[in-house]
This record gives sequence, C-alpha cells and structure tokens, in this order.
Amino acid sequence: MENRIATMTRSEASVLSTNKVIRNTYMLLSLTLAFSAVTAGMSLALGLPHPGIILTLVGYFGLLFLTTKFRNSGLGILFVFALTGFMGYTLGPILSHYLSMPNGSQVVMQAMGGTAAIFLGLSAYALTSRKDFSFMGGFLMVGILVAFLAGLGAVFFEMPALSLAVSAMFVLLMSGLILYETSNIIHGGETNYVMATVTLYVSIYNLFTSLLHLLGFANSD
Repeated sequence: MENRIATMTRSEASVLSTNKVIRNTYMLLSLTLAFSAVTAGMSLALGLPHPGIILTLVGYFGLLFLTTKFRNSGLGILFVFALTGFMGYTLGPILSHYLSMPNGSQVVMQAMGGTAAIFLGLSAYALTSRKDFSFMGGFLMVGILVAFLAGLGAVFFEMPALSLAVSAMFVLLMSGLILYETSNIIHGGETNYVMATVTLYVSIYNLFTSLLHLLGFANSD
C-alpha cells in the first residue's frame, strides 16, 4: 500500500513538473515573440541594413551558446531575449525586401498566417494526443545539418533553385521539430523551459522565413 502511494505521489509530481515546464515555456515564448516583433518593427521602420550572413551566424551561435551556458540561472532568460531580439533585428530588412515587392504585404501576411496555423495545429496535436515523437530526434538533427549546409552553399554560390529547395526542406523540418520538442516537454525529455523556448522560437522563425521565401517566389514574376 505504501509503495502504491509513493508511486502515485511520484506520478503526480511528474505531471505537475511537466505542466509547469509547459506553462513557463509558452509564457516565455509569447514574450520573446512579442519582443522579437518589436525589434523587427523598429529595424524595418528605421531602414536598418541586414548584418550579413557571417555576422548573423556569429551573433546567433554566440547568443545561443550563452543562453545554453546560463540556462539554469536568471542570465539565461536575459540571453533568450538578447537572442530573440537579435533575430528580430535581422528579420526587419528581410521584411522590408518583401514589402517592397508587388503584393508584398499579402505575401507577408500569408507567411504569418501559415506559420501560426502550422505551429498552433502541430502543438495542439502533440499536446492532446500525447504521442511520443522522440524517434524523430536523429532524423531531424541530420536533416537540419544537411539543410543548413545546403543553405550556406545556396547563398555563397548564388543558386536560387537550391535555395528554394532548402526553404521547402526547412518547412518540413521545422514542423517536425515543433512536434518533437512539444512531445519532449510532455514526456519529460526537456525539463528546462529556457531551452524549450529557444527551440520553439527557432522553429517558428525558420518556418516563417522559409514560407516567406516560397510564397515570395510564387507571387513574383
């Protein structure tokens, strides 16, 4: 009887811990998305130039390293906002480019709507079905690495067709990452809401920019 009570207590504690991670993750994700939108809007309004691929990668991986290192302290939250704010700044010039196109506003709104629909739909499915998508981890890691390297090749060798293919790959990979990370939180694989927030934010950011690229191409002459 005592063993059964102890088992129930551990189970209840695990559920409470998981619910806390989910709640904190989505709260912090909402705040970082709002902050990122503000920095993107400021970058767009001020007409700031894009920092370039090299500085973007240095800034992203540098801030990601600091976020990971301090993920268990208050500094981790500070670096999350620094990271998402920086990514918002890099988004401003990208939005400016698409808004200058014919039907640019429509393309941006379609990309935003598509990103929201995919994220909310996949998150809701993972939360309600409670299926374990941990089996996708290895595939996603390899896929993202291949897509990242292919994306760099498309930029440096100016290969538009490859760039479009990479964007299509990222739409699929980021959708899978949303399922994987949400499942990871539910099943206790991810207990740090700072890192969970970063993973979901990066998924949303890449999903949005990839959809923007594909829709921009489809709506261009």
